[in-house]
Amino acid sequence: MDLKTASALRRLRLVSAPEAVSFLLLLVCSVLKRTTDFNAVPVMGYVHAFLFVLYGIFWADAWYRAKWPLRTAALYFVLSVLPAGGFFAERRLRRESEDAVIASRARREGVVEAS
Repeated sequence: MDLKTASALRRLRLVSAPEAVSFLLLLVCSVLKRTTDFNAVPVMGYVHAFLFVLYGIFWADAWYRAKWPLRTAALYFVLSVLPAGGFFAERRLRRESEDAVIASRARREGVVEAS
């Protein structure tokens, strides 16, 4: 894995958890708006929208650079629209990047053949 691909995956991983948190907070704010006089939906809406757009941009970049199959790209997109999906995406991306680092080190040290 080259540096640009690793960076793209890292950016996607770093934005996935905050995007999930903002989605959950937006849902809580929506409930509070309907049950109390507290209305933070406009603010949380903007925060979540910004993070979701950022996730979408980073997702497209990671898909392009990592050359994911359609199924993998679709999985990461679906995880972005589920309320807690960003946490699962972050965990899978972390595992994927750790595996890539291990494989890269093994190729460099001659443990496995480069493909």
